[in-house]
Amino acid sequence: MDKYSYTIEEAQKGERIDKALSTLNQEWSRSQVQPWIKEGHVLVNGTPVKTNYKCSIGDKVEILIPELEVLDAMPEEMDLDIYYEDEDVLVVNKPRGMVVHPAPGHTTGTLVNGLMAHCKDLSGINGVMRPGIVHRIDKDTSGLLMVAKNDMAHENLVQQLVDKTVTRKYKAIVHGNIPHDFGTIDAPIGRDKKDRQSMTVTEENSKHAVTHFRVLERFKDFTFVECQLETGRTHQIRVHMKYIGYPLAGDPKYGPRKTLEIDGQALHAGVLGFIHPRTKEYKEFEAPLPKVMEDLVDYLRKK
Repeated sequence: MDKYSYTIEEAQKGERIDKALSTLNQEWSRSQVQPWIKEGHVLVNGTPVKTNYKCSIGDKVEILIPELEVLDAMPEEMDLDIYYEDEDVLVVNKPRGMVVHPAPGHTTGTLVNGLMAHCKDLSGINGVMRPGIVHRIDKDTSGLLMVAKNDMAHENLVQQLVDKTVTRKYKAIVHGNIPHDFGTIDAPIGRDKKDRQSMTVTEENSKHAVTHFRVLERFKDFTFVECQLETGRTHQIRVHMKYIGYPLAGDPKYGPRKTLEIDGQALHAGVLGFIHPRTKEYKEFEAPLPKVMEDLVDYLRKK
């Protein structure tokens, strides 16, 4: 059974417990946590509550997710594109179309399934669904991910993400012609009240989010950009670029319908750098654009 703990703060004061949980952990939807509450898996100050419980500042909330929800991922042999590996850390280049970790209804073919077959020693901090997973990228985003092979490395790498010392640079093709060579988007991101599966720029129940971008190349109706994350919110680059009027090409959730011929957003996590948890040496890796994005850039140049 996986256990999560939260303390209710001012932002959640007076909210129903199901809504509060869906904002405290943005990977959970309201409909997902409601059965946990009804089945007694959510405790407030040590006592089970009902879904209409109104939160108070200082409430101690514990969520005990039953094993059936956790899913015991099985190892699967895969041809992983591994850029670096030692006793503590692994860096892998995830292809477009691959989900990072199992979830209800999607238990095979994920990066975690492949990692479990490749190495027997992954950090268990994130439970059996996400062994070794320190950070994620979306299914249709390709690129580099760091994976922790023990709990020491996991805690260290997570703290580096919190301290904003990890280098994460993405390349993207966006709609429109950005006039500025450089820019910074500093806008908080939270769940979209109209669509709980989407994120949006909002001041309500949101988290601080900062993306830096620079223009690499301009085309007639598109711009090729590099985005550097200062924070790592869900869908951050996709939401931020839409917010300033330049949504990602191919993005089925945040982009326009008329777009380039690409299955999913044109986004690639090309550069990843971090301080090694054991040696304290800074390491940086770069993965080239996947062929589908390379072909799109060539197409736009010729067009």
